[in-house]
Amino acid sequence: NGGIFMELMTKEIEKKLTATGYYPEVEDLLDADVIVKYFDPCGGATWLIVGGEQDGPNWILFGYATLDGCDWEWGSVFLHDLQRYKGFLGLGIERDLYCKNKKVRDLIRT
Repeated sequence: NGGIFMELMTKEIEKKLTATGYYPEVEDLLDADVIVKYFDPCGGATWLIVGGEQDGPNWILFGYATLDGCDWEWGSVFLHDLQRYKGFLGLGIERDLYCKNKKVRDLIRT
């Protein structure tokens, strides 16, 4: 990585994912802490990541996601898939630098 591309994984995010594991231990997943929020700057896609685990050199991430900004579902995504994505205007997925100390329910309309 270099140039203008955003770093999607940091040591801080890795540390939080390792501490949480793939699936957070909460009664209601909507109360899970959002470890990192990824989004498509030219579309409605958003991933609210609440857990994950390392899979070799890659990470499998678990969270609440929407690809259209309307329909949300729980599921997993590989970090390398987010890193490889190029959308409208050739822009890639970005990390919300200002999403700190939020629960899933804080970031969605229920």
